[in-house]
Amino acid sequence: MDATKYKNQILAKAQELGFFYCGFSKAGFLEDEAPRLENWLKNNHQGKMSYMENHFDKRLDPSKLVPGAKSVISLLFNYATDHKQLDVEAPKISKYAYGEDYHYLVKERLVELFSFIKDLVGEVEGRAFVDSAPVMDKAWASKAGLGWIGKNSNLIHPKEGSFFFIAELITDLDFEQDGPMKDYCGTCTKCIDDCPTEAIVAPYVVDGSKCISYLTIELKDELLPNEFKGKMDNWAFGCDVCQDVCPWNRFSKPHKEERFQNPKLLDFTKKDWMDLNEETYRELLKRSPLKRAKFKGIKRNLLFIDPTTK
Repeated sequence: MDATKYKNQILAKAQELGFFYCGFSKAGFLEDEAPRLENWLKNNHQGKMSYMENHFDKRLDPSKLVPGAKSVISLLFNYATDHKQLDVEAPKISKYAYGEDYHYLVKERLVELFSFIKDLVGEVEGRAFVDSAPVMDKAWASKAGLGWIGKNSNLIHPKEGSFFFIAELITDLDFEQDGPMKDYCGTCTKCIDDCPTEAIVAPYVVDGSKCISYLTIELKDELLPNEFKGKMDNWAFGCDVCQDVCPWNRFSKPHKEERFQNPKLLDFTKKDWMDLNEETYRELLKRSPLKRAKFKGIKRNLLFIDPTTK
């Protein structure tokens, strides 16, 4: 059914739930992204993320995930912050990991929005996604007019920068499409020039196997590759460099979500990190994104960037 008349009500509800932008795109095969994804995989830019090689068709066609899909509703949830780690010498963690794991919070709000749409429209088929399935979220958000994909491969919004999470509702409702938006990166190459491991191998192309976020989170090897010794810029979990240097992030505004703040974590000193034990890890990092790297992974990362770690 054509549900365009409900867009304003859905937008208002999304904003009420904390999503600061919401856009609509037509569900269909991602023709432009298909060759890019194929080349990226052929060049082994996925590193040891073997799951990226799975479900190629599902990544490109939402109807493989939701039969009869007609629209993708893309939503942005802010995590920009002016909070900082207290000790400037402490191993660095990415801003998105300063509090509770976004999968919990954003999924809760997304499910609530979907329930609202069902009550509003009637019978609706669809699924909610927050990094939980092979969905090319940045491509869909771009198609929905929520920004452009920058040279660092992140979605950039001209009024909000790039410190936000992307979520989707894929439904069988038909909406008038928003977007897309023009690319405003221009001649800027700050993200490419400043990447500590030279992971942005060409404009708009990130070699995942060189990315600090991949190395500190996704890579499950017992040891990190020696070639990156001295290049990690003191990052122990994730990396924000390509976003921190992006001029568009001067427009980002601090979030107001209390669940995205863990003061104890930000107060951790370099010595606290060096002395980290499993008991403290479990207590400090309940429902934290850092749990993804597991205790062994965090200790491996700490030892790699600082051999004096116990």
